[in-house]
Amino acid sequence: MPVVIIEMWEGRSEEQKRTLIKGVTKAFEEIGVKPEWVTVIIHDVPKSSWGMSGEQASKLSP
Repeated sequence: MPVVIIEMWEGRSEEQKRTLIKGVTKAFEEIGVKPEWVTVIIHDVPKSSWGMSGEQASKLSP
């Protein structure tokens, strides 16, 4: 029973999250895992709580 945890910056729409969840589940189906066995957890992290290169991601240029 796979559990997939996705950490990403907040801001994706519900439709984008739905598409992501379906895509991840489909990838597991393709290797023989039943969809009802797959759990996907999305953590929406604010850029101010994400650090890169010693800085908050919110302070880095896009």
